[in-house]
Amino acid sequence: MAYQTYSGQSRPQPADEQARPQRRIRAGFGLRGPRREQHVLGPEELAALSVPVGDDGVVIGEDPQRQTAVLGLFRPTAYDVVLVGGVWTAQVIALRAAATGARVAVETARPQVWAPLAQAAGGGQPCVTVHQIGRLGAQGASVSAPVLVVRDLGPRPPRSRLSATPWQSTLTLLPYLGPNAARVLNAADLTGVQRVSPQEAELVGRVLSLSSADVAALPTLSDDFTLWATRIHRQYVRTEPGPAEHQQLGPARRVD
Repeated sequence: MAYQTYSGQSRPQPADEQARPQRRIRAGFGLRGPRREQHVLGPEELAALSVPVGDDGVVIGEDPQRQTAVLGLFRPTAYDVVLVGGVWTAQVIALRAAATGARVAVETARPQVWAPLAQAAGGGQPCVTVHQIGRLGAQGASVSAPVLVVRDLGPRPPRSRLSATPWQSTLTLLPYLGPNAARVLNAADLTGVQRVSPQEAELVGRVLSLSSADVAALPTLSDDFTLWATRIHRQYVRTEPGPAEHQQLGPARRVD
């Protein structure tokens, strides 16, 4: 009869257990889960298999074809967004980013504008925090806890003191284009432009290489429209608030 050591004592091992192979538990992984039958697709079924790509992120509205427009804010690299527009649109984006589970940190010279939103968001949880200029510290963003930093510092925002980190995006709000607007726009990965003056539209057009039609359209946009642009892609988006957003923020407006 075979014996094995257990808690300093020896106990007999039944003969039927001697024949069973001894399974080792993988350290740090716990017990193996239940086994399931494999799922196999035949060649004729592969056409029905699809995986969505490029539709993850924050819903910011609808495009002209009434398709959902999604902004992929959180990435494994730092991401800088500039919005030339009103605080209303920036606050909608902040609320919707918080609704996805991200933390939102607002650095602003007008905390009275953001404090009601911070109090209303998250059901009492501190998912939106408001900070004075220069008082925003490292946020510790990670893949499981992404962070959106909103900088509402007027038309001439100072350079951020925060280091660029993965899974942390920055949304810089410009109410209008100031003297250093070209520098700010050139540094952005994505730029959103709401209604601006014809002179501002010309500047944006030169920096972003917009078509003459887009430059002519910018001064005529309604309060709920934004042109989102990179060096390659352009997309007009209409942002309509949901019932809770309308109750908190009111209707869309370009001028604060």
